Amino acid sequence: MGESITEGTIINWSFAEGDSFEEGDTILEVATDKVDNEVPAPAQGTLTKILFEAKAVVRVGEVMAILEISEATNLPEIKTIEVKLEKPKEKHKRGSIDIPSNNAFSISNSNQFFSPLIIKIAKEHHISFEELARIPATGTKGRLRKSDLFQYIDDGRPFKFAQPATQQDPTAYRIPQLNFDKGEGKIIEMDRMRQMIADHMVYSKHTSPHVTAYVEADLTNLVNWRNNHKVAFQQTHGERLTFTPLFIEAVAKAVQDFPNINASVDGNNIILKENINIGMATALPSGNLIVPVVKNANTKSLKELASNVNVLSKKANENNLTGDDIKGSTFTISNVGTFGSVMGTPIINQPEVAILALGIIKKRPEVIETENGDEIAIRSMMYLSLSFDHRVVDGFLGGSFVRRVADYLEQFDINRKI
Repeated sequence: MGESITEGTIINWSFAEGDSFEEGDTILEVATDKVDNEVPAPAQGTLTKILFEAKAVVRVGEVMAILEISEATNLPEIKTIEVKLEKPKEKHKRGSIDIPSNNAFSISNSNQFFSPLIIKIAKEHHISFEELARIPATGTKGRLRKSDLFQYIDDGRPFKFAQPATQQDPTAYRIPQLNFDKGEGKIIEMDRMRQMIADHMVYSKHTSPHVTAYVEADLTNLVNWRNNHKVAFQQTHGERLTFTPLFIEAVAKAVQDFPNINASVDGNNIILKENINIGMATALPSGNLIVPVVKNANTKSLKELASNVNVLSKKANENNLTGDDIKGSTFTISNVGTFGSVMGTPIINQPEVAILALGIIKKRPEVIETENGDEIAIRSMMYLSLSFDHRVVDGFLGGSFVRRVADYLEQFDINRKI
């Protein structure tokens, strides 16, 4: 159901125990990484046993259900099937800690489970299992979440040393235990997607040192061309022409000029991506955020880009995006101007190394150079802001890239054919 998936949440079962189903019927729905996935029946049969009820969080490797397959199907050798994401590995004992071979582990004499991602982060910060076990956990059934671990690290790892107070350096800085008054009011529990967004944003800010570069662009030619041709474009190609495909086109060109911006970080290595896949941050009807992806944007015509953008936007509005629709992004744009923002300071969509925010297009008087000298004219202006990962993107690359995007937008050919 996707790379790096470590667990899924069962949304609902379409059949009860003992119910019969046909090949292709949806057995259950599982939510993983912002997308709801339907699990189809591999053949005709009966749902023999359900091992996890709806809303249960199931780890990769857990058996969720057992199906009995009909002898009349094209699978004559198979009588029963276990529905699971991946076969569990054998656990090995090591002292007081159970270490499964899939790198997840739990502490003996407790129900505390640590996911492979938690272990990876802990190893990077040299946090022992015993120290992990002392961190306050806010996840389902007392499970430790990424945000819990990052908050603990940000707090200075107060449980790192189990030493008497008399041995502590009296001059050392200690995190104050502040008791904030959070006020009173209606309490709203975060839904599953909002929790994942929160974890992803905290992880990104913790991982990447963010720097933001700003430029402004004169979009008068582009705006006039789009306004003059949007009706004809729709009549000719059957697609609405919004500003988004025009922005994606300019960004894809700039990425080709500066390929080091199309990258991710793996330890001490930089991975330069061959494909240019542009993610476009999109608001769902619930208000949550998701990033559908336009694949190979640099190889597509404006018509194809418009079609991709319209299809993905429609799917997002109808909550019909699939796992493939949001997978594989190498660079992300966020059009904050759609809700009136002049500019924004976006958070990098990990594991990418940069994200571009596009502000509102606003008419204002500007000084322009003409054959008669400097004149004041009404122009359509927009701010662009690029947040980049300063571990691998320096100011020259970040500033040059966002300036190049602005240049492509400013130098739009007003004589372009549709």
